[in-house]
Amino acid sequence: MTTATPGAQDREGGLDRSGWLAELRRSLDRPLTSYHLIIGVSGLLLALGVAMVLSASSYDSLETYGNSYTMALRQLLWVAAGVPLAFLATRLPLRLLRACTYPMMIVAFVLLALTFTPLGVEVSGNRNWLSFGGPFMLQPSEAAKLALVLWGADVLARKEKLLEQWKHLVVPFVPGSALVLALVLGQRDLGTSLVLFSLVLVLLFVVGMPLRFFGIFVAGVGLLVTYLAVTSSVRMNRLTSFLDPFADYRNTGWQAAHSLFGLGTGGWWGVGIGNSREKWGWLPEAHTDFIYAVIGEELGLVGTLIVLGLFLTLAYVGIRVALRTKDTFTRLATAGIVGWLTAQALVNMGAVLGLLPITGIPLPLVSYGGSAMLPTLFALGLLVSFARNEPGARAALAERAASRAAVRARSTKGRSKEG
Repeated sequence: MTTATPGAQDREGGLDRSGWLAELRRSLDRPLTSYHLIIGVSGLLLALGVAMVLSASSYDSLETYGNSYTMALRQLLWVAAGVPLAFLATRLPLRLLRACTYPMMIVAFVLLALTFTPLGVEVSGNRNWLSFGGPFMLQPSEAAKLALVLWGADVLARKEKLLEQWKHLVVPFVPGSALVLALVLGQRDLGTSLVLFSLVLVLLFVVGMPLRFFGIFVAGVGLLVTYLAVTSSVRMNRLTSFLDPFADYRNTGWQAAHSLFGLGTGGWWGVGIGNSREKWGWLPEAHTDFIYAVIGEELGLVGTLIVLGLFLTLAYVGIRVALRTKDTFTRLATAGIVGWLTAQALVNMGAVLGLLPITGIPLPLVSYGGSAMLPTLFALGLLVSFARNEPGARAALAERAASRAAVRARSTKGRSKEG
């Protein structure tokens, strides 16, 4: 019998580790890595979202509609409508997309303004919905996120050579963004305002805004948000209750406390899909803003970490695509989309975990709702399109298509000979 010396074992372990790292590097260096990761991560989040909406909404759906599956079926319809929209985005020519950015921004302005008319509907203290009669309702601020990203990317890309002058850097992007933010703040939707502000910051950072202007801009918006928070008792209660939800357990702390109960009950591995107790009327908005708490209860800490990992992977891929592209619009649009989805996911998770105030925004691709689902899927379709244009990716896809065509041709020829 032979035994390996400690030095040999260390060398073998080192070789194994270096071999694993080398294989990981090779996988990441493949031309279609970004393309496959975006599709894979998006598909996993969509599938998980449908399953968790089915579980988390069962009680509310039964109480409201008399059928435990109503909300889940609606979510499936939104996904079925959004996937073709995402596919369309993957095939949309860049020139046509950029030509649509101003019309999209105008439509977003109009829809946001309509919330201040009799068509506007107040939900949970925020007047951020439009009702056109019947069960159909629309939240314009979700579409405004996509419109602002694409319009901002187009405006800044067109003025790329002039951006060293601060007036060209600021006008018209900052006033246009401020108008969107003002309309959303007028709806009393602080959560969406923070997400919009985040994506504006990302675009300005990527385009190279000087740090002194960047700091002044952040400080100014921070003062505005603080003023809006302290001048509203509802917002102030939301912002302070997360510090100690049990101090006012039966009032402002109820939702945050039951979110923590659900997460605590889940432990490491969860109580199993469908077995949540908090969704039975205890945790408000269990299928929308607080679906991450149901994930933690039913799938445990492991499930929540997987979801977090998927969003961080999406952020990594977006940064990778943005760094590899030579087109300014593509780089800015990619950064804006990733900033939007990542900021929204982290704010949502932070609120559920009690690390951030409750702002009432959904978890992208996972929470129930069509108003958020369609713009998000369209944005992910654009990311897929941008990934297809990475160096080597288009050539690899063309080679794969040619290989499949050759296989089909040989198969057809073989069948004709047999005939």
